[in-house]
Amino acid sequence: MSITIQIDGKTCTCEPGEHLLDIALRNEISIPALCGRKPYLQERACCRVCIAEVVEDGHSKVVTSCIYPIEHECEVFTQSDKIVRERGVVLAFLKLLAPDAKLVAQLAKAYKAPELSRLEPNEKGGTCILCGRCIDACALLGTNAIAAMSRGVEKEVNTAYGAAAPACIGCKSCAALCPTDTIAVEEDEDCLTIWSQTFELAHCEACGEPLGTVASLKHAAEVAGEEMVLRCPEHRQKSIADSFAQIYRR
Repeated sequence: MSITIQIDGKTCTCEPGEHLLDIALRNEISIPALCGRKPYLQERACCRVCIAEVVEDGHSKVVTSCIYPIEHECEVFTQSDKIVRERGVVLAFLKLLAPDAKLVAQLAKAYKAPELSRLEPNEKGGTCILCGRCIDACALLGTNAIAAMSRGVEKEVNTAYGAAAPACIGCKSCAALCPTDTIAVEEDEDCLTIWSQTFELAHCEACGEPLGTVASLKHAAEVAGEEMVLRCPEHRQKSIADSFAQIYRR
């Protein structure tokens, strides 16, 4: 049975268990987010930028919208004074962690993040907010080429010793999911470089369209238990259709 809720005064319908951030985005209600900014199989709720205030049975609570499941009728406020103030504090800390992240700086300015003068920004600079989405993506692929290294203020995401990782397949999944575009990728017609390693690109045998790195295609084929096919989706479908046509002509 569907549930009806109010988000910033707008009536929205959702299914039980659906996450608040997904409901808001579907109804064109903007909730700022970093680690939940790009679609993903699982959210970590690390950045806390997407907090919202939920009022249920007369009781108010602050929740992280990317992982908060809606189970009952409620009223949600994404820009209340309390949320704007707390979101500003969250962004102030993130700005110290990733002082070179443009998106963090933009959000911090928009939400009038306070200056935490007693704390020093990350002396290394950088744009990584340590959300861990890239690590999760690599683990889900079964490659585990990157991880969180060191602890405390020295913590960073990298390959072991910052060297080329034999397990890396150059798939770019980590870079695609990074909310602050921290992971550098260099690519031309023949090669792709990521995490201090250069990979050969494969192309469609029919049209020459880039398909990804040879290593990533081999990995996908091995996981699926199939042979590697150098065809883009369009020509793969055409090849299948031609095969069926040959069968019916016999």
